[in-house]
Amino acid sequence: MLLQAAQQVAGGQQYPKGALYLVPTPIGNLADVSLRAVQVLALADVVACEDTRVTGGLLRLLGLDKRLMALHEHNEAEAAAGVVAALADGHRVAYVSDAGTPAVSDPGARLVATVRESGYRVVPLPGPSSVTTALSAAGDVTAQGFRFLGFLPAKGGARDAALDIAVGAGARGGDSIVLFEAPHRIAALAQAWARRAPDSRVTLARELTKQFEEVVTLTAADWPAWLQADPHRERGEYVIVAHARLAPAVVDAPTLSPAQAAVLQALAAHLPVKQAAGLMADLTGLPRKQLYELAQQARDAGA
Repeated sequence: MLLQAAQQVAGGQQYPKGALYLVPTPIGNLADVSLRAVQVLALADVVACEDTRVTGGLLRLLGLDKRLMALHEHNEAEAAAGVVAALADGHRVAYVSDAGTPAVSDPGARLVATVRESGYRVVPLPGPSSVTTALSAAGDVTAQGFRFLGFLPAKGGARDAALDIAVGAGARGGDSIVLFEAPHRIAALAQAWARRAPDSRVTLARELTKQFEEVVTLTAADWPAWLQADPHRERGEYVIVAHARLAPAVVDAPTLSPAQAAVLQALAAHLPVKQAAGLMADLTGLPRKQLYELAQQARDAGA
């Protein structure tokens, strides 16, 4: 029935031969597979995949039996040559990672580059992605955009340096920061983040689309305690959205007329800087804080 529905809805589109199709697969819920993805997998002559066991199981659930080709991070260059050879024979090749969209923190980027350099077409399909799923649930109204960092280095100075960048990036650029973390490192990440930026806000998305999915937004200071409150929270893959922290707006110092500048200079010469700025603010209605800075400059110039 699913194959019939896919044919009915997506069968009228063009699926050229000799092309590589990038097919997103569910990140935890089979119901998220698209009818177009099913149609492409049904038409494919070869399905290249990150793990033949995982993809073989998915194809069986869809009622498909396809020639599989392993293509993962350890053999991507060699396997990409095999994909190009299949394309040269006029085959349609679908590429899937174990879950989500290929080439997004998964193998596939080198494959895509090789196929394009060889002169063959790459057809991307939209579909499941833990990055956009987590971002949509974060509700970060401050963000101007987002930066995706993937997995941080596992340990050592490289991890500390990457974490410093991740914690500070949102504050500098006004973007949400999205990263992944494995369950056995999530507690250490929570502690490290809380030390660096306790007031920052993070959305923690655990086991997205799966039965025990959890999505919560809290401050980094509360993150370690939240983990400790339930032992199950140190299980499952995490997508973390660090909310943007815009730098305070810089207020330009007020521009004084020559007469006002002379008055402020005279006040600063005879009164404490704070009092001089206060009197000038009362006289002009200009911001007291900025007048304080100008009064201090006038005092220093006359010293």
